[in-house]
Amino acid sequence: MTISTNGVRILVLIGAMFFSLPSSAGPIPKGWLSNNIKPIGYSDLEHRLTIKIAIKKTGGRWYLFTAYSADKEPNGRPSALVVFDVTDPADPRRIKVIPVPPGADMSQVTLHGDLLITNFQQSVTRETMAAPAAPNPAAGPEEGIVLWDVSDPADPRQVGHWETGAYGTHRNSYPGGKYAYVTAARPGFRGMQLVVLDVSNPARPLEVMHWFEYGQDKDETLPQDKPLPSFHGPAQISPDGKALVMGYTPDVVNLDISDIAHPKLVGKLTMIPPFVFNGAQSVHTVLPYWNRKLLYVSGEARFPSCSNGEALSLQAMVDNKDPAHPFLISVFPPPVPPKSLGITDFCDRPGRFGPHNISTEIHNPDVARPNDLIHVAYFNAGLWVYDIHDPRLPTIVGYFIPPDSLQPELSQTGSSKTYIAQDTLTDTRGNIYMIGSGGLYILRDTGELDGRTLRNDDPQASR
Repeated sequence: MTISTNGVRILVLIGAMFFSLPSSAGPIPKGWLSNNIKPIGYSDLEHRLTIKIAIKKTGGRWYLFTAYSADKEPNGRPSALVVFDVTDPADPRRIKVIPVPPGADMSQVTLHGDLLITNFQQSVTRETMAAPAAPNPAAGPEEGIVLWDVSDPADPRQVGHWETGAYGTHRNSYPGGKYAYVTAARPGFRGMQLVVLDVSNPARPLEVMHWFEYGQDKDETLPQDKPLPSFHGPAQISPDGKALVMGYTPDVVNLDISDIAHPKLVGKLTMIPPFVFNGAQSVHTVLPYWNRKLLYVSGEARFPSCSNGEALSLQAMVDNKDPAHPFLISVFPPPVPPKSLGITDFCDRPGRFGPHNISTEIHNPDVARPNDLIHVAYFNAGLWVYDIHDPRLPTIVGYFIPPDSLQPELSQTGSSKTYIAQDTLTDTRGNIYMIGSGGLYILRDTGELDGRTLRNDDPQASR
């Protein structure tokens, strides 16, 4: 539920009845397969579904933030913000679990400095997003974003809450400073749109910009052969704060945000078609290499085991030297299962197959800068490493495939024993974090990759 203090709505968090006691790491499960990567730490995440991660270093200690999704069964455990102490990567310790109200589902985390932002999103279907969003009734589930003070990372403190007025937000970005970039639903609009909030006073976030593509407003009609535009997020902001790049299905979009309240479209590259359209996630991730004027672009599979005739999702490099005219320069080769896995194609495994997340929190000073190695959480294929030293010829140089779990674990496409990799992040110590349906793995590059993870080819300006 919420209470109101001087007009500011603050969530009332649930008490100790759902609180998980601090825990130590478990043993690394046996049976993993790898090339040029090794596991050094593990946590089973209480067998909860987690999707995104962020990290913060304070006073010589390292803290990893994630969120437990709400259990699906009636009277199940609520969603929760979770903090791990990963100072010793071989011994990740869960030190804090903060449940949120029933009906609120939190899965996304982003941070910079002492401000952490998490999302609230109601359950939506493709059909829901294709229709103009209705205003959310006051008695409906919580939605929007929650702002947390993490000056003491071991004890996050909620300081603000902002609502979309519809069904919430998804993949947000907070690069520090005055503005947060939010993937939001708004009443009267189809799909998700870009909203920029002034969070200089986290207790009172203020909307300063709302940007969307043609066809999203309820009064706009798209031709039947055109895919519905929608923004998955996150947005990425240039070091000087004047440019924004994002995946905005069906396009890769460059905006001039030198006047934040009045963004200007500089240019875009339409990706869908020719690549597969499978909803808002069709253009899922865009990661800029600002100094090299390159973009990594990927989509997200929708159906398990490559079913329903779904083609492999987009994974490519884009030349962005002229932001008015970006163009495609290469497509990534898909992972091929090692012979010891006993299959010829990852489509033969349970769960989705295709690229999902890479390390996108590049605004965070505790996250390794983009370089020649791209570590990709590849759903049922585990973690795969690509070398883009020559961006026209991306090559596979490593992988880590976790073993099957002893019991079925929940992912976004159902339960199975197969590990489904969701997100990855690399800290400035070279530790690679991967979360998925079978827990948290902490990894290190080895062999020919050893030492290359922290080669900073694209330094970001400090904010």
